[in-house]
Amino acid sequence: MFSTGQVVFTVFFILLFTISLIYSYRKDKKLHTKNYKGVKWVGIVFIIFVIFLFAIKYILKN
Repeated sequence: MFSTGQVVFTVFFILLFTISLIYSYRKDKKLHTKNYKGVKWVGIVFIIFVIFLFAIKYILKN
């Protein structure tokens, strides 16, 4: 289905992309903690809201 070159390229791309993301995040970690203090609460509320919507959909369907 995929040639050997395509598989090798994909593996190297994913590996290097992940390494660059980790490096970039660690470099900016101090800035992120300073500028984005309440973001985790927004994420938690968003997840709860999505779960609530699925619950409503399930309740109304049955």
